[in-house]
Amino acid sequence: MGKLLLGLAVIGIVGALIGERLVMFRHRLCASREMKPKRLPNCHLIKGIESGSEDIDVLPNGLAFISSGLKYPGLKSFAPDKNGQILLMDLNEENPHPVELKISRGFDMASFNPHGISIYTDENDTVYLFVVNHPQYKSTVEVFKFVEDENSLLHLKTIKHELLSSVNDIMAVGPDSFYATNDHYFSESIGMLLEMFLGLSWTNVVYYSPKEVKEVAAGFYSANGINISPDGKYVYVADILDHSIHVFEKHDNLSLTPVKVLQLDTILDNISVDPYTGDLWLGCHPNAAKLIFYNPEDPPGSEVLHIQNILSDKPTVTQVYVDDGSVIQASSVATIYDKHLLIGTVFHRGLHCQL
Repeated sequence: MGKLLLGLAVIGIVGALIGERLVMFRHRLCASREMKPKRLPNCHLIKGIESGSEDIDVLPNGLAFISSGLKYPGLKSFAPDKNGQILLMDLNEENPHPVELKISRGFDMASFNPHGISIYTDENDTVYLFVVNHPQYKSTVEVFKFVEDENSLLHLKTIKHELLSSVNDIMAVGPDSFYATNDHYFSESIGMLLEMFLGLSWTNVVYYSPKEVKEVAAGFYSANGINISPDGKYVYVADILDHSIHVFEKHDNLSLTPVKVLQLDTILDNISVDPYTGDLWLGCHPNAAKLIFYNPEDPPGSEVLHIQNILSDKPTVTQVYVDDGSVIQASSVATIYDKHLLIGTVFHRGLHCQL
């Protein structure tokens, strides 16, 4: 009888732990969150974007670079057999539309699977584009030089490193140096779900240069978007499963020290920073369970947040846009330029709004 009671007690404890993990798992995915649409009046879907616009970065002159065609383990793709692209939109045109940038010969376009992107412009106004790539679902960083008069990208190098194990997003700080977020520990879809289910905080931020590669921040449930303040003093990192933005101070030796954490009530993805105001713009997933367990009858929605004065005691968080998936699905980035708002997605379309 004693062994039976002990066995029942163990079963009860295990059942309670699994139940607690299930509740936390649903919370991390915002699985119960439903929101009413909140749309903007002057928006239209961008013609020419059909299979994602996962990340967007804009030059000061209004040229917007867009990564498109991401294939990611466990997530929907509307064009699984099509290679990825880098698109360019000139937001100064009367009717901006994306064009595909040609990539120099010798680069393996068949396995091109672009994710996060970042622009670096040197003192000679040479523009370098850093692209997170997932050939065969592995992680590399591709460095290109933008050749504007040819609307093309010259491939300069492919960067691989054991610390760049599962790169999601990237922030360039030099022509050959950057910060990168690793968003998961396990490489397979089942392993990633298990990681989320168990609540493992095993992901990190890595600094890379040809001379030094080091972990500079750790303890994230899933480190995702990363960006920097206009003055270069602070680095922002989105923890997608913790629903939070971590603010770090950046030091001269490129190390990071934590300053604060801003908790939000959504699954935040990429972070864009207004170069003039320092405001943050976030593409978010109102309910990530719909993103992971895709149902065309009940698609994942989209949400855009605008954060002002993030370093203050009481930052202002404004919900700018919400859609239930009937217009745009699975927003991953929101980028502002002048009166233009671009909303990108993991695998769906892209939205252009005039503010």
